[in-house]
Amino acid sequence: MISINKVHHIAIICSDYQKSKTFYTDVLGLTIIREIYREERKSYKLDLALNGAYAIELFSFPNPPTRTSRPEATGLRHLAFEVDNLDQTINYLTSKTIKSEPIRIDETTHKRFTFIADPDELPIEFYEK
Repeated sequence: MISINKVHHIAIICSDYQKSKTFYTDVLGLTIIREIYREERKSYKLDLALNGAYAIELFSFPNPPTRTSRPEATGLRHLAFEVDNLDQTINYLTSKTIKSEPIRIDETTHKRFTFIADPDELPIEFYEK
């Protein structure tokens, strides 16, 4: 049997690097570990941490194709973050002019959650602890 320790990182390709960099750092509060411009690929690679732990690689590429990003589409469903207080999270996002979906209740855990979209419409879930 394979022995997996943890999720190492999540890779995201964005269409507008500066817009996505601002969203993930200034809005969601992830911190920059390193930022590299790869001339041969005409591409940025931004390594981001969540609470000090490496979490997301944000890439830019020239003219990336769009991908269906609805939560029910085939492929990666969404990126989810745990939060202590969903109402405070929604209020903060609203203050940044980011709309969230109506609050849902997880049928199994009875916990509250909602979705927003990143600048490329990638579904992001906030799940209350």
